[in-house]
Amino acid sequence: MKSIRRSALLFLSSLLILVFTGSSFAATVNTRALTNGKSKSQGVHENTRAKRRMRTLAKSHAPVGKKKRVARTKKRRSYERFYTSSFAQDITAGDMMEGEDPVVRQAAIEALGNMNGTVVAVEPTSGRILAMVNQKLALSSGAQPCSTIKLSVALAALNEGLITKDTQVRLGSRSRMNLTNALAHSNNAYFEALGRKLGFERVSHYAHQYGLGELAGYKIEGEHLGTYPDAEISSKLGGVGKMCSFGEGISMTPLQLAAMVSAIANGGTLYYLQHPGSAEEIADFEPRIKRHLDIAPILPEMSDGMAGAVSYGTARSVRLNFNEEEILGKTGTCSRAGTRFGWFASYAKTDVGRIVTVVFLQGGRPTYGPKAAEIAGRLYRNLYDNNFFANHPAAPANTAVIKTVKSSQP
Repeated sequence: MKSIRRSALLFLSSLLILVFTGSSFAATVNTRALTNGKSKSQGVHENTRAKRRMRTLAKSHAPVGKKKRVARTKKRRSYERFYTSSFAQDITAGDMMEGEDPVVRQAAIEALGNMNGTVVAVEPTSGRILAMVNQKLALSSGAQPCSTIKLSVALAALNEGLITKDTQVRLGSRSRMNLTNALAHSNNAYFEALGRKLGFERVSHYAHQYGLGELAGYKIEGEHLGTYPDAEISSKLGGVGKMCSFGEGISMTPLQLAAMVSAIANGGTLYYLQHPGSAEEIADFEPRIKRHLDIAPILPEMSDGMAGAVSYGTARSVRLNFNEEEILGKTGTCSRAGTRFGWFASYAKTDVGRIVTVVFLQGGRPTYGPKAAEIAGRLYRNLYDNNFFANHPAAPANTAVIKTVKSSQP
């Protein structure tokens, strides 16, 4: 019996040694964690090397998360608030319309709808205002011209021989652009570069030649004057570059823009804009020339970019409503003091006469340049459907043959 007991004890001892020896090669399992219904991964103790690896990974991912949170915070801080409504009622109240073209006026009213803005339509070969919807806004002291100022800057640079439409202007180490694409896509960097090359004195000289900083109309009651700075704006605000890219520091009226685009459309004659007030004034109407601009030779350099804006650039929303005739134009979008501005200046280049239109909007997020272009497209659509272009005589090849009366600034 003693020998049997010894054998049994030896067997049990050997078995226990084998069990404890094998367990030294296995991971320690927390059975309490398993019985509590938690996952196995929570009950497994990683070895030292694995723990170090996990700590390294955690540290490497932490900055990414922080950067994302910072980026989101910055985005929230840059959110722009607007306090002006993009919509308005009774915008035509108080308008004087007796001397306007009824077809053009009705087309403009329908196109504008309930947007908070104004539409000015001008006959570019005479300076006659055919329609001025929401005259209170049209005759106001104006607003920042946004990217429509690029038209003036482009003309100045072409006049000075700094560029042609094909000149590649360096915008960065790997980026270049020509005038056609810069106008079509409204590239700020391109026109900032032109502004710095021209300098404030030349930029200001040409802007005044094209009618900025002075009244555009001839004895138009209630017309206010826009502003053009006497000196370059502060470098903190961007200096002459920002003045030339989206009109920082400048206030332009819809009438001033209409007069300048009319000169582009007719080959270089800057007319005083006139707003007849009766049938008698229409019958006695005589164009009044402010001055002749030496821009005829360079206008072909501009036309591709203005046409490109409508065909494939920032003003392609015109084509949502109108494709029958070629439209050349320029958009503008910017904001100031809680109000966003949307501009679009254009002219219809047809074989049976041209018409210049300026759409100016003010408001919040629904207000921007392409929206103004869309409204212009609806205006051209309405005019075309009412045979406006077919019923108007073709513009003469040489605007000098038009009977004109020169007059000084009133």
